[in-house]
Amino acid sequence: MNIQDMLFEFLGGLGIFLFGLNFMGEGLQKAAGDNLRSILNTFTSTPLRSILAGAVVTILIQSSSATTVLTVGLVSAGFMSLRQAIGVIMGANIGTTITAFIIGIDIGSYALPIIAVGSFMIFFSKKAIIQNIGKIILGFGALFIGLELMGSGMAPLEDLPQFKELMIKFSDSPLLGVSVGTVLTLVVQSSSALIGILQEMFLHGTMTLNAALPILFGSNIGTTITAVLAALGTSIVAKRTAASHVIFNLVGTIIVMLLLNPFTSLIVIIADYLNLSPAMQIAFAHGLFNILNVFVQMWFINQIADFVTRIIPGEPEILSYDDTRLDQSLIQSAPTMALNQVKLEIEHMSEIVMDEVHTTYKYFENRDEKDFDKASKLEEITNEIDMKLTEYLMLISTTELPLKNSNEHTTLVEVTKYLERIGDHAVHILTNVKEGNILAKKSAKNSEASEFLFDEDVLRMFTLIEQNIKEAVESFITNNRELTNKVMEREKEINALEEQLRDKYIDLLNQGVGRPSDSIMFVDIVSSLERMSDHAVRIARHAEGSRYPFQSPDAPTIGVELKEPAN
Repeated sequence: MNIQDMLFEFLGGLGIFLFGLNFMGEGLQKAAGDNLRSILNTFTSTPLRSILAGAVVTILIQSSSATTVLTVGLVSAGFMSLRQAIGVIMGANIGTTITAFIIGIDIGSYALPIIAVGSFMIFFSKKAIIQNIGKIILGFGALFIGLELMGSGMAPLEDLPQFKELMIKFSDSPLLGVSVGTVLTLVVQSSSALIGILQEMFLHGTMTLNAALPILFGSNIGTTITAVLAALGTSIVAKRTAASHVIFNLVGTIIVMLLLNPFTSLIVIIADYLNLSPAMQIAFAHGLFNILNVFVQMWFINQIADFVTRIIPGEPEILSYDDTRLDQSLIQSAPTMALNQVKLEIEHMSEIVMDEVHTTYKYFENRDEKDFDKASKLEEITNEIDMKLTEYLMLISTTELPLKNSNEHTTLVEVTKYLERIGDHAVHILTNVKEGNILAKKSAKNSEASEFLFDEDVLRMFTLIEQNIKEAVESFITNNRELTNKVMEREKEINALEEQLRDKYIDLLNQGVGRPSDSIMFVDIVSSLERMSDHAVRIARHAEGSRYPFQSPDAPTIGVELKEPAN
């Protein structure tokens, strides 16, 4: 076989392999539907669950890069923290090892019948699910056709002295092997493809295990390039997620390279004990490397997150609200569970609102336009959540709810509106401060007093109200009456401070101090702050059980079961 035939056969086989891998992943993704996003969205509450979720989703779509993209989307939408995302990425590294085990199964002689079955399912069925399963099967068969062609194309290399010398260099210089693995993965944009090539070369005796392992480890570094390229020019969260991916794989490769000889010996022992084929030896090496890497680094997720946050500073941008957790199927099948889901979303909404209020406070204090833009964006998201929750609650109201759940439904509707109104008042303050800045700049041009009236007591009022909103929501979520009492006591202090500031600004206005517009704006700002606290009190009273005049202090609230009155 001449060089041209070898090259054509290898490249053709590589193309068919990549096609099969992509086609199989596409079929798996379509068959799974929205469940992939739901898995990542829901099952990431702890590091272990994040890792398991990442592994499951990657097994389903056969692409760790696609899992990373899904993860970045959820982080950007505010539904997953960076720490949870790192866990998912770790799990994705485990999930992607399944491909190597699939390739290691010696069923190449059945590849053509497998492709035939997949093709029949695609072309002779009108059902989408059958067609998607057909894609999975056809892609699976194409993997092995591609591998056969690649192996056949590379077989003559065994007899080339130059190639034997190159393999000796890889064996003697592991760092060279790591570099080659990184570059080759970058070129073919698939670590699975490179691992398939290594399996075929090791199977045909053109490469030793000592030469293959460093290239295998290098492929783990090369596969992060996709995430890095995808993160260029995107949000800070996307950059941090990509950086976490690079750091995780790079540290893992460094660790295993320091222990290369013991690791190689371990693979040989396992291969002898289980009587593994050469292809399966590579699969086991890949799987063991990634599992050990995750086991070592999963304890340092917080440190990795802190490190990437330091090297990529800045405030993460929240892009939009993701309502996938509002499961429509629960409305008819389990409306009480749907109400509980709304309560969880209200907790998320409160975090957005509190962030908006704090950003408004920062804008009042520093007049940084970035804070104005961020607070405005958060208000858009707050309004979107309000709309989605209201629609969902309206649908729940069409079902027959027990009295207890009917009361709970009413409470959830009201609390959602209170949070939305707190956001509205924050925007009103933003507008006043912005107008004050504009007036101050105009006054400076006209050689008038340009200092925008500023008061430390307003900052103190902001702080008290932030604390009131936080504790009001917490008292509602946990039904904590002790926190409710704190909110009520703080409300008295806020009301007294509001009257004091109002009198102060009216006195300054009467004395002619500063611009009249400044005092009027500050009275308006203080009034908005006081109304925000009023809404916080209304939220807290739901925990106390005395939101309505006709309710006694012992009336049941959310999560408290109603009892029949005694006769």
